[in-house]
Amino acid sequence: MAQAPAIFVSPAGTFSADTCEPLKAAEAACAVRIEALARGCYPGRPMPKRVFPEVCTVGYWDAPRQQAWGLDWHRNEGLELTFLARGRADFGVEERTFALARGDLTVTRPWQRHRVGNPHVGPSRLYWLILDLGIRRPDDAWRWPPWLVMAPEDRERLTKLLRHNEQEVWRADAEIARAFERIGSTVERWGEAGSASRLALHLNELFLGLLQLLGRKRVPLDERLASTQRTVELFLVALPKHLEHAWNLDEMAAQCGLARTRFTYYCRELTNTSPLEHLNRLRVQAAAELLRSDPRRSVTEIAFACGFQSSQYFATLFRRLKGCSPRAFRAKTS
Repeated sequence: MAQAPAIFVSPAGTFSADTCEPLKAAEAACAVRIEALARGCYPGRPMPKRVFPEVCTVGYWDAPRQQAWGLDWHRNEGLELTFLARGRADFGVEERTFALARGDLTVTRPWQRHRVGNPHVGPSRLYWLILDLGIRRPDDAWRWPPWLVMAPEDRERLTKLLRHNEQEVWRADAEIARAFERIGSTVERWGEAGSASRLALHLNELFLGLLQLLGRKRVPLDERLASTQRTVELFLVALPKHLEHAWNLDEMAAQCGLARTRFTYYCRELTNTSPLEHLNRLRVQAAAELLRSDPRRSVTEIAFACGFQSSQYFATLFRRLKGCSPRAFRAKTS
């Protein structure tokens, strides 16, 4: 029985790892060929339980023609590396989109939102590796597998280069291309004598090549991407989508794994207001948009929809922030 997808608890919500259902369906329909090893819910031949337990899936797809599917916006629990060996492919991560060409490498951090195809996948051969580093919260430490035989200082440098930069697409060099091709060949012949040793060797070649590539490019690093402040920032970015929830300070802080005082400190640094003041401003702004765009809804309905527990308190706060009552605001903006 396949294990359930991994879960990520983030200030932006709770997410499950994607299971690549469109890719599975395409393989079942013989629209694409997959050569992969996998565990859990990922597509591919099941990997032995004790062999590379950190590898979620590794392999490639070969799509000989335009496809009627794509991997829409999703998240995976591991560090995801892909290499486009043939064809072209559309790729998106967070709010950025890219048209990948042959020889492009993508690097997606654990749980980073991304997609392949826009909306469909074109003719392509795409290699991939998803490696679970034990990340279940944004500021968790990365835990590399024991079969990665880098010197400690090289492993630390690689972690910093991957964790603290936001460039997702790179031009792969010949060493990385060879490593992916050898990985794919090993996956194809999995089960032959020495398969596991060859895979370990080529995975190490891949990560060493990645360290050298990123080192040569002088990657701009931003330590905020893995900081406590980043955790609070993610929560605040997601907060407008969850205004209907009856938030209190304790619960907001708990979503970020922080005590009330520390959470309030970071919120003031990022918004220049207290957490509850920021929340109320977001709610009033959302209510103002609804008053403008939905004249059929009553003021009371809008107040509750935006998370206010009392229409009287909503009216008082709205007047304080907007300078007029909700009804007067609707009248002059309709």
